[in-house]
Amino acid sequence: MNDARSTDVVVIGGGQAGLAAGFHLTRAGADFEILDASDGPGGAWPHTWPSLRLFSPADYSSLPGRRMPRTDGGNPDASHVVEYLRGYEEYYGLPVRRGVPVAAVERGDPDGFVVHAVDGRRWRARAVITATGTWSRPFVPTCPGIAAFRGEQIHSAAYRGPEPFGGRRVVVVGGANSGAQIAADLAGHLEESHGELTWCTTEPPRYLPDHVDGRELFRVASASVRSGSGGGVAELGDIVVVPPVRAARDAGLLAATPMFTRFHPDGVEWDDGRRERVDAVIWCTGFRPALGHLRGLGLPRVGGRVVAEGPAVPDVPGLFLLGYGDWCGAASATLIGVGQWAKAAVTAALARGSGAR
Repeated sequence: MNDARSTDVVVIGGGQAGLAAGFHLTRAGADFEILDASDGPGGAWPHTWPSLRLFSPADYSSLPGRRMPRTDGGNPDASHVVEYLRGYEEYYGLPVRRGVPVAAVERGDPDGFVVHAVDGRRWRARAVITATGTWSRPFVPTCPGIAAFRGEQIHSAAYRGPEPFGGRRVVVVGGANSGAQIAADLAGHLEESHGELTWCTTEPPRYLPDHVDGRELFRVASASVRSGSGGGVAELGDIVVVPPVRAARDAGLLAATPMFTRFHPDGVEWDDGRRERVDAVIWCTGFRPALGHLRGLGLPRVGGRVVAEGPAVPDVPGLFLLGYGDWCGAASATLIGVGQWAKAAVTAALARGSGAR
């Protein structure tokens, strides 16, 4: 491994979680690098649909150390988040290497890790914080007849706005935030263009109270962590009622229908035999953690998820999972929530060696 660069910590992923880790590593005076597969800053945010907005005002959507600038006209949109993350990275001078997808992480000698980039470069580190997120692994469930369906299918990750769907018969699948927001985004456009919207959910939509936004969600998540109650934001509901969702709902344009049970070549069918012709299906069915680079470590899993205690992987000392969801830290997939878990991961990572200098 003489050609491998040695460092205290390698952070894999340069989105919001990776930058939060970088902030705490910088404050600790650690030697570290952030390896990011993308060519530009912003993590997943440059790839979202234009109308997407945060659940909270800018004051409640900040990473540690530097506030997000306020915006006019409501909560920040995705482009505002991208510029904030770009400025955050530059302000702290974080050592992000762009265009460096990681192929594998393996155990090193004696107790560290070797990180292998796709292009053959390697890094040795006493600790690895993986913060690759979920956006690159969209999930589409299996459904009878799906291969025979002749219409268009996309995941929410590929949705870029309502214009391509004008005048078409569109089914949106999913009863959480992305399903509600995309259904709301499409509703008025399809009505005006004489298209049709069908919003399919497995359960009736559970809207949070209209006054609840990301500030309250973070408060509840934080209280759950402090109390160890195991409750959390899921008890409040599934859908944050951001202004576009509220407007579409109150106008009667967000009427959910039960999930169809199968496809036929020209559309979908329900258990009662009812059929509907469909031109396009948009799957708002979530994502899976992008952890393929860790497969060689043989990590134990329960229910398909890597076993973690907060961000730490107890079976692999020195390995940390940051920002993938509540299972590795309550609210860790949010801008405001990831900071506390980044600090915990960095503190534990640097405790393994000389760390701070």
